[in-house]
Amino acid sequence: MEASEVQEFMTRLRASEDVSSAAAGIDVISALEEVKCACSAIQARASVAVATAIRDDRRQRGIPKAQWDRGTASQIGLARRESHHRGGKQLELARALVHDMPHTYARLLAGDLNEWRAALLARETACLAVEDRRAIDRNLCSDPATLRGLGDNSVAGRARAAAAELDPSSVVKRFEKSYAGRRTNTRPRPDFMCAFTTLTSTDRAVCMWATLRRDADSIINAGGQTRTRDQIMADLVYERITGAAASSGAPVTVNVTLPDTTLVARDTKSGHIDGYGDIPSDIARHFIGTALSSDQKVTLRRLYANPKTGALTAMESTARAFPAALATLIDLRDRVCRTPWCDAPIRHHDHIKPHSTGGETSAENGAGLCAACNNAKEGHGWRNRSRSDLTRGTIHVYDIHTPTGHRYTSKAPATPVARHYCSFFEHDIHLVLDVA
Repeated sequence: MEASEVQEFMTRLRASEDVSSAAAGIDVISALEEVKCACSAIQARASVAVATAIRDDRRQRGIPKAQWDRGTASQIGLARRESHHRGGKQLELARALVHDMPHTYARLLAGDLNEWRAALLARETACLAVEDRRAIDRNLCSDPATLRGLGDNSVAGRARAAAAELDPSSVVKRFEKSYAGRRTNTRPRPDFMCAFTTLTSTDRAVCMWATLRRDADSIINAGGQTRTRDQIMADLVYERITGAAASSGAPVTVNVTLPDTTLVARDTKSGHIDGYGDIPSDIARHFIGTALSSDQKVTLRRLYANPKTGALTAMESTARAFPAALATLIDLRDRVCRTPWCDAPIRHHDHIKPHSTGGETSAENGAGLCAACNNAKEGHGWRNRSRSDLTRGTIHVYDIHTPTGHRYTSKAPATPVARHYCSFFEHDIHLVLDVA
């Protein structure tokens, strides 16, 4: 199959007209769902073929074995408009389906299973030996009727039960490995809210939730509350982790970027919170006002932005490592990993043109990357090139050239600008004012 054939099919779809009736519309929706499933199967086989071709080419070139697969997941992620992490997960699923689960692959290709349910089957059998995995694949997916009509939880439950029956010890080992990966994280939610989650064992999670519910019920039973049980439980989590009352400001660093005219002149230019995203001017002023009205420490720090383009000004250094101030500038400019479609937090400050080949340690030659994307670009055949001239106030842009000859463009987000520029930090709460 060639890409041109797929494009021809897409052209026909785009030219299609409205359905003639509700019944015809349902038929079209159902048929397109089957097409999506089939496309996922073909993408999986293509992904395996790409990974195999890259590995074979590098082996023939005499490249060390440790580098045969480096960057392959990133190339697949870029092609799918996904992050490196998602590209790796898709490649892992593709290999499982093509090599170990032929019946699941056949159901996906036929449109009987969607990609997510195929991924659930692969996930629940990943801990098994290949022979056991193939046995479950055969039992659950050789007959299309076996999983017909089942939802996500039921499909995963069938596979999980079968795995536990075939190899109980592997399930125990899987739990131990998963428990070692316990962690917490945050995810932005609509309306300027944020979800704080903890991944831990079921017994601990249920215990924490039951404790919060018990204490919230005690507060409600004492009377005088206008908060709901859920609101009280959320406030209790904050108070017990930070040791502060829910009404006080957060005793940690929070970075907010906004023009000073938004802060002091009630301009409507939006702000930006590190780790969340853009926020309206009224919300930014509300957060800052709350901090100023509390007993938190508040300071201001200057940054400069081009008033026409929003590009942050450069800071030069002859050091190989990015100095703290320059690293902070890159963090504020790039916000998240600069690889297209990757929203992971910045972990590394990378030289776009490698330092070993004469690349400067500067804002123009620097980019914020997550650890996975920085590791991927060190693979054979990757090449990056900056196209920015920050001295003229241009937005920072650079091109990513992959080993397969494809090019992707990374463009830094524009910073909110007015006649002056301000960045807000809260440590205990730090406020930073930059005058352009």
